[in-house]
Amino acid sequence: MNGTARHYFARGNTARGAHFLYGSAFQGLSKLVLLQGPSGTGKSTAIERLAYELIAQGQSIQLFHSPIQPNDLDALIATDLNIGVADANACEGLPLTESAAIVRLDFGQAVNYDAIAADNGERIDALREQLVDAYSKAYGTFAEALRIHDDWEKVYIASMNFQKADQVAKELAQTLFAEPPGKNAVIRHLFFGAATPKGAVDHIQNLTASLDKRIFIKGRPGSGKSTMLKYLARAAETSGFDAEVFHCGFDPNSLDMLIFPELRTAIFDSTAPHEYFPDRRGDVILDMYERTMLPGTDERYADEIEPLRQRYSQKMKEATAFLGEAQKFDARIKEFYTEATDFSLVRTLQTQLEREFIQS
Repeated sequence: MNGTARHYFARGNTARGAHFLYGSAFQGLSKLVLLQGPSGTGKSTAIERLAYELIAQGQSIQLFHSPIQPNDLDALIATDLNIGVADANACEGLPLTESAAIVRLDFGQAVNYDAIAADNGERIDALREQLVDAYSKAYGTFAEALRIHDDWEKVYIASMNFQKADQVAKELAQTLFAEPPGKNAVIRHLFFGAATPKGAVDHIQNLTASLDKRIFIKGRPGSGKSTMLKYLARAAETSGFDAEVFHCGFDPNSLDMLIFPELRTAIFDSTAPHEYFPDRRGDVILDMYERTMLPGTDERYADEIEPLRQRYSQKMKEATAFLGEAQKFDARIKEFYTEATDFSLVRTLQTQLEREFIQS
């Protein structure tokens, strides 16, 4: 019997810079294996190989993807074993001060650093400067897009009935949390998606596939979607319900989804760039525009909204292009280390990694 895999991000390319949620995502583990060494030395491949092995053994796993190379893995948690593995270079903010046993595997042992320094050291340094510059331009452009988005929200906020929005949130909380479980809640902060060189990528369908109920929040910028999710997250914690709290991959100060495992329920912002529609029993729509906005707001302010939408879209395209440049520089740096790596030693390290999970 094969196991199951849930897909996440815990690192984001955002309007507020690089943002990491590994401190929360990896809380409470019994063991954490850190893969050290430069990129291009097989760390992501080792995590991917381990994932296949664990799934073949029937284990449930959590996979954490790279936002710059979204097909690559930065980290993994074997849920039932309560063990994690992470690329120490990519996963900032890991909870290393907790009681988890720490195991370190140094993939840098397999690298011929002398050969790199002699032949390509200066080229790598130049590429790293270009990589930092591309990221800086991407983050700066995302920040410009956020300022435009804030102006877009203001148009709708002026037409919003905040009492109705508060009432919607309170009614939902009363319905969802009517029977508190009588325990302390476990709250994890994560991303379901990320801004990548390919545009926005999300794993909503994977993360909600096994749930009984999904609430699709529709609306406009500024119609209270994130504010309602923040209210529900606080209410869940106060009531003792565990929650996965998903931050917006564009603005991590906002929330885009909550999953309540004990209730087998998700509620999420189902608007672009992660717009979905009900397609199975248990799916319902909650339209915040209809519930909280003055009728005709779209039409009344169309001449203001459309230019803002276009400017926002253009800035997002520009930022994505800068991420594409960063991806190219990152890949070129990796190539140098890959060429200088002894992969017979890497295979030995891969075997050691797998033993850390088999022994447990």
